[in-house]
Amino acid sequence: MTYQRTEKAGLLKRLKDEPRRFIQVIYGPRQVGKTTLVRQVMEDLDFPHLSVAADAVPAGDGMWIAMHWETVRIRQQQQADKPFLLVIDEVQKINNWSEQVKAEWDKDTADGRDIRVVLLGSSRLMLQQELTESLAGRFESTYLGHWSYKEMKDAFGLTAEEFVWFGGYPGAITLKEDEDRWKSYVRDALLETSISKDILMLTRVDKPALMKRLFELGSAYSGQILSYTKIMGQLTEAGNTTTLANYLELLHDAGLLGGIEKYSPNMIRKRASSPKFQVHNTAIMSAISSESLDTILKNQEAWGRWVESAVGAHLINQAFKNKKLTIHYWREGNDEVDFVVAYKNQVIALEVKSGKTGKLSGLGAFDEKFKPAKSLLIGETGIQWQEFLQMDVLDLF
Repeated sequence: MTYQRTEKAGLLKRLKDEPRRFIQVIYGPRQVGKTTLVRQVMEDLDFPHLSVAADAVPAGDGMWIAMHWETVRIRQQQQADKPFLLVIDEVQKINNWSEQVKAEWDKDTADGRDIRVVLLGSSRLMLQQELTESLAGRFESTYLGHWSYKEMKDAFGLTAEEFVWFGGYPGAITLKEDEDRWKSYVRDALLETSISKDILMLTRVDKPALMKRLFELGSAYSGQILSYTKIMGQLTEAGNTTTLANYLELLHDAGLLGGIEKYSPNMIRKRASSPKFQVHNTAIMSAISSESLDTILKNQEAWGRWVESAVGAHLINQAFKNKKLTIHYWREGNDEVDFVVAYKNQVIALEVKSGKTGKLSGLGAFDEKFKPAKSLLIGETGIQWQEFLQMDVLDLF
């Protein structure tokens, strides 16, 4: 039996048990199982459905959505006593898709047709922009993120160490016994495709080579704080700090690489801070690394970076699901806190120590300055990192 993610139950309830009310939008990075999840839902429905994908459709084909919708109307008329589900995958590939969806949805509403709609997309930026502009009040969205350690353990039996190295791409994990093959697949089929199809095809990027280099560099330095000026010194192609910040935002929205900002109650100072690079999935770091799982486990310092990045990825994915949760870092002089998690009006400081040693003066200095609700150590003498990677971060508050 195929593994079922928790989001499936919520989507099934909305489509099966509730009256037609909202368009359901499922978005998230590539290869995390959006299509599989909807397929599982369709299998559990007791009414007919049609699933179509816009992946290979020319972007300017304005008739494509209307044509499929009309087909659904004809089919629904044959069983008018039952709802009908239309699923459109990779909807963001069609130019002006939201206006077309709005027109068809409103027509069904006016005519009293019970046609329910699910839209799938892998570009958060493009989807959200169009949704809020054209479909305001007509949709509910569900973010389907990278797989957590708990999910990868339950579905594939991964150990905590294997998860930190191989990350949360379910489709690639069958190749883990041949690491070179696994790396090639992640690089070519997942990372390159995400950049070329979800960013470059849909957004104006004047310097694609610069953005790709920033992605490689930022992924290699995941868990580290670097100023944009320092980064520019390592990039051959000229750019400015604003360009780099914009490119990092695009990579973040594609679920690849984020730049965590420094914690400060003063928003302006926060915006001006150097970013702490953070991959959304540690598979990204491993795929571009020359190390293997065996060699990295023998290098305590390097392994510590992978563990810290796994904790950061866990936090960043939960922040994508819950917009009220924000993730930061903090550094002043020699004092540093790995992650500062803010939720509503509460703040928690987190320090990650995968080994036995390491000073905790950063937590003390942060505690003195900001009086957080909690200061927690993730490591041998605190919450075990293996345990933390299976936790819902909101349970800390």
